[in-house]
Amino acid sequence: MENKNRITSLFKIEFPIIQAGMIWCSGWRLASAVSNAGGLGIIGSGSMYPEVLDEQILKCKAATNKPFGVNLPMLYPDIDKHIETIIKHKVPIVFTSAGNPKTWTTHLKSHGITVVHVVSSLKFALKAQEAGVDAVVAEGFEAGGHNGRDETTTMCLIPLVAAELKIPLIAAGGIGTGRGMLAAMNLGADAVQIGSRFIATPESSAHDNFKQTVIHTPEGGTQLTLKELTPVRLIKNEFYQKVEKAYESGANVEELEQLLGRGRAKKGMFEGDLTEGELEVGQISGIIKEIKPAAEIVAEILNEYRLAIKEQQTEKFSF
Repeated sequence: MENKNRITSLFKIEFPIIQAGMIWCSGWRLASAVSNAGGLGIIGSGSMYPEVLDEQILKCKAATNKPFGVNLPMLYPDIDKHIETIIKHKVPIVFTSAGNPKTWTTHLKSHGITVVHVVSSLKFALKAQEAGVDAVVAEGFEAGGHNGRDETTTMCLIPLVAAELKIPLIAAGGIGTGRGMLAAMNLGADAVQIGSRFIATPESSAHDNFKQTVIHTPEGGTQLTLKELTPVRLIKNEFYQKVEKAYESGANVEELEQLLGRGRAKKGMFEGDLTEGELEVGQISGIIKEIKPAAEIVAEILNEYRLAIKEQQTEKFSF
């Protein structure tokens, strides 16, 4: 039977579930586990030196014969080296983010690579389409990590983008369950990208301290902040409280930059410093209660998705 889902057809995968390429969390173990489970695993290259990415891609290729991708933040200082590595190893799919998609899309596509760009607004979704990308990830402000300034929620953003976009659309931000996946697809998405849920897996390269913090983060335990620099959603730990105090005392951009310093995300998410590190996770962390294998998460999401479809055919939805 012909595959009618535009994303599974584009990526040559079984299910329209994409694992987000999160810095310090998404190495080859997580990417290969999600790809082996029928989704699309992604290596998060933004936290990797060029030689580390090279090693990660080789290990991922050895661990799966399924398609996988690399997430490439456009702000990365040695982006040309990362692109050389991706082309050298014939990585089939690249997700670009945090920058202008026009810069590298044509070059990547000339090497047969499928290019997807991550955006937080309709305006940038249309610019990405114009730049020639193959699909767009539209990410609502519920998402963890770096985010849009406009605070448009996923439920508002997806139908806005779906109504105007001609290429396939992947929904992200606040999605971590089968019901959430079905809601996003009912709003017009072809697939979902899930980040926070995959942090709490044995395969995630995040520090165990961070994983434990994620599963104990309550509703309201995260906040989007530092909009003057790059907006980021953080767990409200002691570092976050310092940021809040800086705002209260009227800190300017230079003072905020000084407070942030360098390597905060690595310190928190990879090295496990829960006090001074940045702990980036989405609002969906409120429902994440245990660490479980990535394949189990994919299966659970699919089962719940299929059950929710059946429920839509019951009397509750007939009026």
